[in-house]
Amino acid sequence: MNIAATIQKPFEPWIKLFKGELPKQTIASTIKAIVTPMIGILVFLMLWEVGASRVETSLGTFPGPKEVYVQAGNLVADHNRLREKEAAFYQRQEERNAKKLEKNPDAEIKIRKFNGKATFFDQIGTSLITVMSGFIIATIIAVPLGIVIGLSRTLNSALNPVIQTFKPVSPLAWLPLVTMVVSAVYVSDDPMFDKAFLNSMITVTLCCLWPTVLNTSVGVASVSQDLQNVSKVLRLSWFTHVLKIVLPSSVPMIFTGLRLSLGIAWMVLIAAEMLAQNPGLGKFVWDEFQNGSSDSLGRIMTAVLVIGFIGFLLDRIMLTMQKAVSWDKNAEIR
Repeated sequence: MNIAATIQKPFEPWIKLFKGELPKQTIASTIKAIVTPMIGILVFLMLWEVGASRVETSLGTFPGPKEVYVQAGNLVADHNRLREKEAAFYQRQEERNAKKLEKNPDAEIKIRKFNGKATFFDQIGTSLITVMSGFIIATIIAVPLGIVIGLSRTLNSALNPVIQTFKPVSPLAWLPLVTMVVSAVYVSDDPMFDKAFLNSMITVTLCCLWPTVLNTSVGVASVSQDLQNVSKVLRLSWFTHVLKIVLPSSVPMIFTGLRLSLGIAWMVLIAAEMLAQNPGLGKFVWDEFQNGSSDSLGRIMTAVLVIGFIGFLLDRIMLTMQKAVSWDKNAEIR
C-alpha cells in the first residue's frame, strides 16, 4: 500500500478543484465536504483559545493553540540541534580514527555510540515501532483464532467465556505481570530486544487482540448458507473453503476488528509507556509532567495532539486497506 497516497487522499478534492478537473455539479458538494470540517476545526480552536485562557494551573495558564504552536516549533528545533550534535560527534570520531590509521594502519578502531537524549520525534518513532509490532503479532494470533472459533460452535462456546473475561482487562493490570515474566524468562547476556520494548509490545498484544478475534469469529459465522452449500457441492477442502469462501465474505468484519484493535493498541501503548517509563510518547508526557517547567504544559498538549493525529492517520490507513481488499467496492466504509 502506498502510504504517501493515503496521506495525500484527503487533499485530492482541493487539487482537482484547483485544476478544474471536477464536474460543475460536484464542485458544490466537494466544497461542502471540505469547508464543513474546516469550520468545525476553526470553532474548536476558538473555543480552545477562549477556554484555555481562563484556566490557571500550578504551572501557569493552560496552553492555547498559540502556545502549542510555539512549543511544537521548539520541539522541532530541539530535534534539529541534537541531530547536528550527533553528526558532529561522529564526524569527530571519523577524523580521530583517520589520524590513528595514518600513524598506524593496524590500529584498532572503535566507534562509540552517540548517547544523546531521545528527542520528541525519536519518541514518536519508538512508539510507532512498538505499537505496530504488538499489533502485527496480535493480528497473526487473532485472525486464525477467530476463523477457527467462527467455524466451530463448540469451540466458540468453550472459548467465549475466556475471551469475555480477558477482553476488559486494563493494560495497567497486565503490565506488572508482563514485566515480571519478561524479567524472569528473557535472560540473555546479549539480548536481541530491549526488555522495555518487549514489556510494552506484549502488553499491547494482550490488550488489542480481542476485538479482532470477536469480529473475525462473527464474520466467519455469518457467511451465508448459500455460499456454504456451494462449498459443499464443489466438495472444497477445509483450507480451500476458508480461503475461497470464508475469508472473502468475512473481510469487512475482520477489518472492523483490526481497526478497533489498532485504536486500542495505540491507547494502551501510551498508558503502558507512561506507567512503566518505557521509551516512547507516554514517557515523554510523563517526563514533561514531572519536569514542571513553564513550557511543560504546552509540550504535553503538543504530544496530545500528535498522539490523536497519529491515531487518526493509522485508522485512515486501515480504512484504505479495507477498501482495497473488500469485495464490495461500492460499500460506504467509515
